[in-house]
Amino acid sequence: MPSSEPVGQGAGSAVRASRAAPQTARMCGRYASSRRDADLVEAFEVDDAVGEELPPSYNKAPTQPVRAVVTRPPREEDGGAPSRQLRTLRWGLVPAWAKDPRIGNRMINARVETITEKPAFKRAAARRRLVVPADGYYEWEKREDGAKVPHFLHAADDGLLAFGGLYELWPDPTKAEDDPDRWLWTLTIITTRATDAAGRIHDRSPLVVPAEMLDDWLDPQLTDLDLVRQLLDAVPEPHLVTHEVSPAVNSVRNDSPDLLAPVT
Repeated sequence: MPSSEPVGQGAGSAVRASRAAPQTARMCGRYASSRRDADLVEAFEVDDAVGEELPPSYNKAPTQPVRAVVTRPPREEDGGAPSRQLRTLRWGLVPAWAKDPRIGNRMINARVETITEKPAFKRAAARRRLVVPADGYYEWEKREDGAKVPHFLHAADDGLLAFGGLYELWPDPTKAEDDPDRWLWTLTIITTRATDAAGRIHDRSPLVVPAEMLDDWLDPQLTDLDLVRQLLDAVPEPHLVTHEVSPAVNSVRNDSPDLLAPVT
């Protein structure tokens, strides 16, 4: 049975004209996440699991709800400690300044090289970092004959991966201020230059945060962007393995454990 421990090195148009949304590479657009909430709470030392548990998915896609781990700062009136939460967010970042949430459809990934600089990401990079638990992710190898062949990339020991990401809370102007559903929680997955097995398939891969860096990565009080950049630069390369899988994964309508099986 796969380990539930996070693995590290071992293992739109309607936005303000002055803040045009950056173009992001369409990479890390599908992944698998089959662990139950109880496993994620234990693996990430979560204080509070918020909202309903999502069913296992072997073909997560952009705009879908996904489970992620965040550390929320204490409210001033509470005077308590930060709380590490497991909660559901929509995949596709909607910046707080956006006028139309559909901008998130184009912001599923953020390049690690520029997240501390670009307006769409820098505020979240300073205060709202998260991790997305995953079994692994899919990438398509483009072969000389033009064929695009899907592969599944995962930890060698099938351990749980923690994709680094950013999140935002977008206030829906159509809802009342006291409406509990007024705030739309969204996220983007950070990508970095791919090496090792991942580099053979695609030149970008998700940023994988190792277990020993989780506390700093999730710390909402680590807000200095220079320190965030140092943290990003210190993330080691993960050791991933890959195998070819069925083209059935091409359709988001397909979602079963069979998608992970190697093609023989």
